[in-house]
Amino acid sequence: MKPILEIKNLTKIFPGVIALDDVSMEFYPGEVHALVGENGAGKSTLIKTLTGINRPDKGEIIYDGAKITDFSPIASKKLQIGVIYQELSLVNHLSVAENIFLGSAPRKGILLDRKEMMEQAKRIFEEMDLTISPNVTVKDLSIGFQQMIELAKALAQNNRIIIMDEPTAPLSNSEVEVLFGLIEKLRKKGITIIYISHRLEEIFRISDRVTVLRDGKHIVTKETKDTGRDELICFMVGRSLKNIYPKRKPAEGKQTILETSHLSGNGIKDISLKLQKGEILGLGGLVGAGRTEFAQLLFGVKKKESGQIIYRGETVNIRNPQQAMQRGIMLVPEDRKRQGLILEHTIHENISLAILKMISHFFIINRKKEASIVHGYINSLKIKSYGIKQKVKDLSGGNQQKIVVTKGLATDPEIIIFDEPTRGIDVGAKQEIYMLMNDLIEQGKTIIMITSEMEELLGMSDRIAVLCEGHLSAILEKEQFSAQTVLRYASEIDAEA
Repeated sequence: MKPILEIKNLTKIFPGVIALDDVSMEFYPGEVHALVGENGAGKSTLIKTLTGINRPDKGEIIYDGAKITDFSPIASKKLQIGVIYQELSLVNHLSVAENIFLGSAPRKGILLDRKEMMEQAKRIFEEMDLTISPNVTVKDLSIGFQQMIELAKALAQNNRIIIMDEPTAPLSNSEVEVLFGLIEKLRKKGITIIYISHRLEEIFRISDRVTVLRDGKHIVTKETKDTGRDELICFMVGRSLKNIYPKRKPAEGKQTILETSHLSGNGIKDISLKLQKGEILGLGGLVGAGRTEFAQLLFGVKKKESGQIIYRGETVNIRNPQQAMQRGIMLVPEDRKRQGLILEHTIHENISLAILKMISHFFIINRKKEASIVHGYINSLKIKSYGIKQKVKDLSGGNQQKIVVTKGLATDPEIIIFDEPTRGIDVGAKQEIYMLMNDLIEQGKTIIMITSEMEELLGMSDRIAVLCEGHLSAILEKEQFSAQTVLRYASEIDAEA
C-alpha cells in the first residue's frame, strides 16, 4: 500500500529554537497513526506545517504522490486535510449548522441554501450517533458538544486526512466512547487519522502505529501492538519514569487548616469537610459533580448561599479572589488559556502581574527584582523558552501550564487549589508538576487537587473527597483507595458522608 502522506527531512526553525529537525515519516490510508511526545517535542509545529500555517525551511511533503509546493490553509483544505485543534475555533453566536459549513455552505445561486445546510448537518450527526439540533446556538452547548461540532466540521469537508489534537480533553467518558466509535467508522472508510494525545491509554486502544517526537526529532515509529507504556514513555522523555508519582513523607499530626460547615451555593449542597495542613486532598467525581464549583466558593469566584468557611479556626467571608489571596488561598484554574494567562503578553509580564506589590515601591517596578524572580521560576520549573520576552501563546501547553502554576506560587500562598493541574501536558511535564507539589508540601503548604485522571487522583492524594451531584459522597483514607471505590461513590450519594 502506498502512503497518502510522506514527510521527508522536514526542518522548521524559529528564533533560537529548532522546532522540527530533519523529521521523516509516512501515513497510510485507513490507519490511525498516533503522534506522541513531550510538550515542545514538535507536534504542534508539525500540524501547522501539514495544514499550511508554517512553511518548512527544509525538506518536503508529498501528498498522494505529488510534492506540496503551496503552503497555505486554503491549499491544505483543497487537499482535504482537516484538523481538529485542542483549542476550539467556533463562532459562539452562530448556529451549529452555520459553524459546520462556515465558508463552504451550500447555495442556491448567490443565496445560502439553509434547508440543505440543515439537512446535511442532520446527516452528519446521524453518522456520529449524536442528537444535536443544527439550529441551536453554539454558545448554548457544553464544551464536550462543542468539541463534537469541531469534528462535524472536519467530516463536512469530506477530508481524506483528519488530524485530531487532544480531542478527548474536554469530553465526558460517554462522549469519548462516541468519538472512538466514529474513529473506527472513519478508519473503515479509508480515512487517515493522525491522533495526538497525552493519554497513553487512548493511544494503545485506538492506534495502529505510533510515532514519538522528542526535541523536534523523530525518535521512533512502531506498530502500537509491539510496544508498551514504559517503553513509549522512555522514548518520549529519553529516560525511564518508573516512579511517576514521587513518594513523600506523610504530614506529622493532624492540624485542620481549613474547614467547611454545611457549605452550599454555586451548585454545591451542604458540604462539610476538613482540610489538614500539609496534605494533598484529592477531589474526585464525574464531570459535573461540582468539584470546580466547590473550589470557586473557597476562592471567592462565586458567593456561598449558606454554611461557613472556617480558616485557621476563624469563620471567614471570602467575597472575591483578592480576599482569598490576602488570606493565603490560591487557585490554579483549569482553563489556563482563558482564566490563567494573557496569551498576547510575555512570560515575564504574565508572572509579574501576580507579584506587582512585591516588586513595586511607590508604583515603580523594581525591574532587577522582577527579572530575578521571573528567571528563578523559569529555572526551577524548567520552563522551556528562548527568553522571558517570549509571548506565552507561543509556548507549548506544558510550559503554559507551568506559567499558570508560577503565577500562583509567586503570591506565596498557604493553600493552593490545583484544578486539573496536568490536563493536556506530557508525562515528563506531569512528573515535574508532581515533584513541585511534593516540594510545596515539604515547605508546609497544603494542596487541594481536582483531577479527572484516576491514576493521578490515587497516586498523588493523601485523602480523597468524592463528590456526586454537588454533594459530598465520601471521604476516603489511603487504605481505602481504589478506582472501583472512587467510581462507586462518584455515581451515588452516600448518606453516611
